[in-house]
Amino acid sequence: MTAAPIDVDGLVRLLAARPAEGRTIAAIAGPPGGGKSTVAEAVVERLEAIAPGAVALLPMDGFHYDDLFLVPAGLRPRKGAPETFDVGGFRHVLARLRVADEEFVAVPVFDRAIEIARAGARLIPRSARIVVVEGNYLLLRQPPWSSLAPLFDVTVMVETPEPELRRRLIARWEGYGLPPDVVAAKVEGNDLPNGRFVVAESAEPDYRLAN
Repeated sequence: MTAAPIDVDGLVRLLAARPAEGRTIAAIAGPPGGGKSTVAEAVVERLEAIAPGAVALLPMDGFHYDDLFLVPAGLRPRKGAPETFDVGGFRHVLARLRVADEEFVAVPVFDRAIEIARAGARLIPRSARIVVVEGNYLLLRQPPWSSLAPLFDVTVMVETPEPELRRRLIARWEGYGLPPDVVAAKVEGNDLPNGRFVVAESAEPDYRLAN
């Protein structure tokens, strides 16, 4: 089945119309710099205005492995690649959210300024009947990422032309005060290859959102 086009307004309407019984988990995927976090945050903000307390945001980035593991494993230069995430822990949290029978589920949030995931930094309450999940690799076809698919009710791929991705990624890292050679290494050696992998290896989503 070919994915249907959608925009932020359409996605908000779609999720707002989901059944009130149970919980809807919506996955928003896309390459680094594609704007998936911005899209997810906009969707959550608009849904919150419609139904306060009924929506929550879960970023995949909170499940980064810590540098205490990545450095000795030789993976620190590849931080952000699929193999640098705790997919099992992420899947466990999604499964808990799927059941929706706990007062709240505590989830980690990644602090990009210090490159550390803060454990239990966000609480997703039982009242959140819609959980918007965002991350690069949510729709990958390969295990262990492919095991996430049954946990999603709605899937969206955010699409952005590569020249625009490069521009945004350079601006992102420059914003942290990094020198040009470090910025170039991060963008050309890690971020853009990861983005190409997302585009090539993700399963067909329900919807595609141009950004």
